[in-house]
Amino acid sequence: MKPSAKRVALNKLALTSDAIEALEPADKPWIAWDDQLTGFGVRVHPSGTKSFIVNYRTGDGGRKAPNKRVVLGHHGEISPGRVRRLARQVLDEAAADPAGGRPATPGMPMLEQAFEAYMVANPHRAASTNELDRYRFKRCLGDWQMRPLDAITRRDVEGRFNRLTGESGWSMANQTISLLRSIYRRSSVDFEGLRNPVDLWLAGGGRYHRPRRRKISAPAEVLPCWKKGIEAAVGMASARDALWFGLYTGMRLNEVLPLRWERVDMAGLVFRVEETKTGSPWNCLSPGNWRPFLNAVGWRARRCRTVFAAGCFRPAGPAPWVMSRP
Repeated sequence: MKPSAKRVALNKLALTSDAIEALEPADKPWIAWDDQLTGFGVRVHPSGTKSFIVNYRTGDGGRKAPNKRVVLGHHGEISPGRVRRLARQVLDEAAADPAGGRPATPGMPMLEQAFEAYMVANPHRAASTNELDRYRFKRCLGDWQMRPLDAITRRDVEGRFNRLTGESGWSMANQTISLLRSIYRRSSVDFEGLRNPVDLWLAGGGRYHRPRRRKISAPAEVLPCWKKGIEAAVGMASARDALWFGLYTGMRLNEVLPLRWERVDMAGLVFRVEETKTGSPWNCLSPGNWRPFLNAVGWRARRCRTVFAAGCFRPAGPAPWVMSRP
């Protein structure tokens, strides 16, 4: 009898990372099935590529029912534990949908796979950007992550955009749909016939919200409010001095505290900051009505020797620091 050209796994095995690494390619593709989750396996290609697959039957699930196979990812791009959870979810959804609503396109990735591919393809982005994208994907598109890309329609995008606008505001809606559009761009090139549903939504008349410029209050409106709040909340006079000084000059804390009297021109009300974030000295010009405030600061500073240091004692001479701690 002529041997069959089709190779199958004679023995099922636990598809762990080590077990998958040990699978050897043959002249033709073959499948190693998992011994715990029926329908979950690894397809080994002659090139050495190993694809995670899930196999199931639609309809009543009998042997005459149509057989469908979905590629969940490739070994090395997704862990066996994670892809096993995805396979179980696919099988559960197939059992709950006897009509078999899965796409007929072989190898069509899920939205989560396309998102991970999008993240891997952009490795030089800032960590904060990646963190925000993962947050938006999980929060706003998490219920779509197991949907194949060709199962998300223009109407789905429209409904999600409107829902996010009502629940989270125009900015979150714009950013989430823009992220979804970027996720689809790569897959739309890789899979012939796949249309980007966001592009279809825009072509059908959909529009992002127009960005709205947030009103920024002028310093003349904000600073008196801060001053009033500081007076009500901060009882320590020297602490109020430092806070007011930083607020009205825009100086950072590490620029306010080391400030010494020899760097203050009381005649011209100019402060010289030697240690700045840019590394270049900076001259800060203060308003003319600051003279009474600076005189009061100077009187308090001469009662202490250190700048906001723990404890206080009267020095023999005047302290060289502008800001002090009682």
